[in-house]
Amino acid sequence: QVQLVESGGGSAQPGESLTLSCTVSTHTACMAWFRQAPGKEREVVAAIRPGDGATHYASSVQDRFTISRDIVKKTLSLQMNNLKPEDTAMYYCAANRACVWANAFKAQAYDYWGQGTQVTVSS
Repeated sequence: QVQLVESGGGSAQPGESLTLSCTVSTHTACMAWFRQAPGKEREVVAAIRPGDGATHYASSVQDRFTISRDIVKKTLSLQMNNLKPEDTAMYYCAANRACVWANAFKAQAYDYWGQGTQVTVSS
C-alpha cells in the first residue's frame, strides 16, 4: 500500500510564505499538488515529471509557487511565496504508478493521495 503523508500547512498572512512537504512510502512516477477550496472542485496546483524534472504550474500560482522532488528521499515539496487569500484550500499530494504527462494535470491521472493539509491565508 503506497502512503503519502503531507505536512507543513497552517496559517499565513498575505504576502507570507509556507512550505508543504509530502513523504512517499515508495517510488512513484509523476507527482503533483492539488488543492480544493470549500464549494470548489479539486484543481492542480503544480506537477512534476520524473527523469527530466519537467514541471507544470497552474496560471494562478505561476511565479509564486515552486514544486520540487527528491527522488532519493522520496519527498515532494511545494514552496509557496507571496501567498494570497485565494490560496486558502486543503492541499493534497498525489502520485501515480505510470505517468502520461499530457494527463498529469488531471486528478483522474493519480492513483495515490495524501490526507491533505490545510492552508489558510488571511489578514
